[in-house]
Amino acid sequence: MNSQRKNTWSSPRNVRLAAVVVAAVTAAPLLASCSSSSGSKDPLAAPKAKAGTVVVGSNNFPESILIGDIYGEALKAKGIKVSYKPNIGTRETTYGMLKNGSVTVLPEYNGALLAYLDPKAAPTTADATASAITAKLDPKLTLLNPAPAEDKDSVTVNASTAAKYHLTADSTIADLAKYGGQITFGGSPEFQKRQQGLVGLKSEYGLTPKSYKALDVGGPLTEAALKNDNVQAADIFSTDVTIAQAKMVTLKDPKNLFGFENVVPLVSKTGLPQNGVDALNAVSAKLTTQALLDMNAQVQNDKKDPLAVAKAWLSSAGLG
Repeated sequence: MNSQRKNTWSSPRNVRLAAVVVAAVTAAPLLASCSSSSGSKDPLAAPKAKAGTVVVGSNNFPESILIGDIYGEALKAKGIKVSYKPNIGTRETTYGMLKNGSVTVLPEYNGALLAYLDPKAAPTTADATASAITAKLDPKLTLLNPAPAEDKDSVTVNASTAAKYHLTADSTIADLAKYGGQITFGGSPEFQKRQQGLVGLKSEYGLTPKSYKALDVGGPLTEAALKNDNVQAADIFSTDVTIAQAKMVTLKDPKNLFGFENVVPLVSKTGLPQNGVDALNAVSAKLTTQALLDMNAQVQNDKKDPLAVAKAWLSSAGLG
């Protein structure tokens, strides 16, 4: 990859995490399975986790809560006592709670975490991302193994475009580049000028669309335009439930233009026993983007209980 990844706190991934603060309020029914978070007005004033109990936290958006349920139930399956603090807030708060010991385990995304810890870092491999995070992490914390599952920017085509150009889940962005002159591409206004956008799609893959439609940051405008064929390809997040719902196809990014956003457990070094470490690493080994996409669809489209969805997946993966 010739270009450097630009990790900033205002990156599209982090813009979405901020935006879902509002969405999380409307998603309250999804949280029924989880214990309520601390009643303290200041979450950072919450007491430390009790000895012998692992506290699993999550940020304030549905996917984080779902992954927290997966982690917690995997730990329970190993006989570990678990309590939940779901839907806590933004990374500033959850990271602080990990540091002060009131949370033991938190689902994270390696690229977004690094952008928070070191906005100037620009690693070009997943291993370099992990190393850069480790160099900046609070010494009381550590990363476990990352999952193949990622939630990041993607080039996704609608079902009719995929059928027209014979694009499948094994196709790459380069395969779409052959037909660039026939498609309209959709995304945020910023995507049009960004290296992790049209600029990089041209330099890395030779993709130059016929036209570009400025919409939103992987939100409802982009989703609707793609579903209605007002655009044939767009930048949307890789675990967006619209992908499965509308039978869209996300193209592979072998040059890692969009960097790394692997799901990874961030944990207290002293608060998690070794069998807990092993349990979460086993989850990471089997958690794929497709699995996460399917579970998100069950929770957000089918309105299933996220705890029930988490338990079903763990059972199917031999981890429950």
